[in-house]
Amino acid sequence: MKVELINHTPDPDRAAAHAALNCYREKIPDKEEMDNGLILDILNQIKDSGHHSVIEHASFTFAVHGVSRALTHQLVRHRLASYSQQSQRYVDIDDFQPVIPESILDDEHASEIFNDLMEKIQKIYNELKDSDIHKEDARYVLPNATKTNIIITMNARELWHFFSLRCCRRAQWEIRDMADRMLELCKDVSPIIFENAGAPCLRGPCPEIPEFSCGKPMRND
Repeated sequence: MKVELINHTPDPDRAAAHAALNCYREKIPDKEEMDNGLILDILNQIKDSGHHSVIEHASFTFAVHGVSRALTHQLVRHRLASYSQQSQRYVDIDDFQPVIPESILDDEHASEIFNDLMEKIQKIYNELKDSDIHKEDARYVLPNATKTNIIITMNARELWHFFSLRCCRRAQWEIRDMADRMLELCKDVSPIIFENAGAPCLRGPCPEIPEFSCGKPMRND
């Protein structure tokens, strides 16, 4: 997996603080009057009050390479986002290079039967295409393990929600890995907005009912 932040709102913290300050001024304030201390104070007040609409003015675009279709099926459930995914209608998946979970890699028998199935699927996919079946129909045999690439754009508010769900230990391992990488990239360019972003247990009690909680809050790590 490779995760890149390929575009974002210039100075996201300042953009969000500027929007927040505008709500309480007769005129739109000048950027020059907003020093780093004021930006910090404004955004901390915003996060503490829960008035997160102003951070929607900051957006972030990621390029994610080499993840499974199982991951992207989960990802697109986050609807307040924009996605552009590699098309199996137009791209020839002549070597789909499956994503293999560690639980399978660590089990010799499981690894053997998994790899055997992947080889058979690849062979059938290629045979269908060789029989003049269109790629868009041949792809029906491809598994969730098939690697794909996807471009993701979310605003900061949706990213906060996404990180709360997908950085949690209960999230599926692959999407959690991706979310953790995305969060680190966001912190590099927007350290105030994303200072406390991540799993809810970093900020307080777990919101899950007891039987669904992992019982291992990250704030204790």
